[in-house]
Amino acid sequence: MNTLLQQAPSWGTTLWFIVAAVLLLAVVLGFVTYAIYFERKVIGWMQLRIGPNRVGPLGLLQTVADVAKLLLKEDIRPQHADKALFTLAPILAYAPAFAVLAVMPFSDSIRFADLGIGLLYYIALSGITVLGVITAGWASNNKYSLIGGLRSAAQMISYEVPLVMSVVGIVLLTGSMNLKDIVEAQRDVWNIVPQFIGFAVFIIAAQAELNRTPFDLPEAESELVGGYHVEYSGFRFAMFMLAEYVYMFGMGALITILFFGGWLPIHPSLDFIPGIVWFILKFSIYVFLQFWIRATMPRLRVDQLMSFAWKVLLPVALFNILLTAVVVSYQNGMF
Repeated sequence: MNTLLQQAPSWGTTLWFIVAAVLLLAVVLGFVTYAIYFERKVIGWMQLRIGPNRVGPLGLLQTVADVAKLLLKEDIRPQHADKALFTLAPILAYAPAFAVLAVMPFSDSIRFADLGIGLLYYIALSGITVLGVITAGWASNNKYSLIGGLRSAAQMISYEVPLVMSVVGIVLLTGSMNLKDIVEAQRDVWNIVPQFIGFAVFIIAAQAELNRTPFDLPEAESELVGGYHVEYSGFRFAMFMLAEYVYMFGMGALITILFFGGWLPIHPSLDFIPGIVWFILKFSIYVFLQFWIRATMPRLRVDQLMSFAWKVLLPVALFNILLTAVVVSYQNGMF
């Protein structure tokens, strides 16, 4: 198993693992810090506003100041909250978001674990976050938090079904759930071409899984006063926000790998450009799309949200599986 960790000397594998994990954490935290900044700037630009421009040059330190404020704020816990679950919920929300990054191949050589079931690992582990969200809603002893938690559980479970179904076509075409193998199989044509239906289902379901506009019903401030984390403050609230943006990082990386050829260039003649550069460019387009959607689309009603998952996305995802299975069978001479 050719991994980044195995390139280190055997006696230093443990130390190398710790250093690599710390470096990845630093990269992710840096992404979260400036993703929030650029989200504000992009939305401001689209809505003819200026955005952050006071703290630091061009407002670059605004998010740093916001993080410092959250870390220094008093940690308040409701008197009748379930103390153990109230403390555990932010950890349940954040830990899986960081753990899924272990199987992400950012280039041919930059990766931590080359799992044969990397795609299954991501899907399985990311489903744990919903437990943190519903636990936060229940433990807060607040009816608005509880409704937000239940909404989130219903939404994330409902949209996880078409999300998983949408990638079955890629597994059928590639014959593997190894993320590196999926990238290598796209040297001739990216999966977005033969799997455009799957891509459309995946990107919509991913938006709902991330609780992002227009599917941000669990945090609908006009209805739920902020949703499942309304009773959280300080660093605990920061952990929920961190989990959301780390999942955006993970989902952007996964979409880049599954549908856009990962680190592969757009043309073989451009192969001299490092793979990590191509990966970052494709990843950045997805992140910009996230900001664009948030700036322009209204929030759906909860009945529209659930109906769309079960009545539209799931049948389309199943049709894509059937169509892909027929095409693969024909290519293999079974017809």
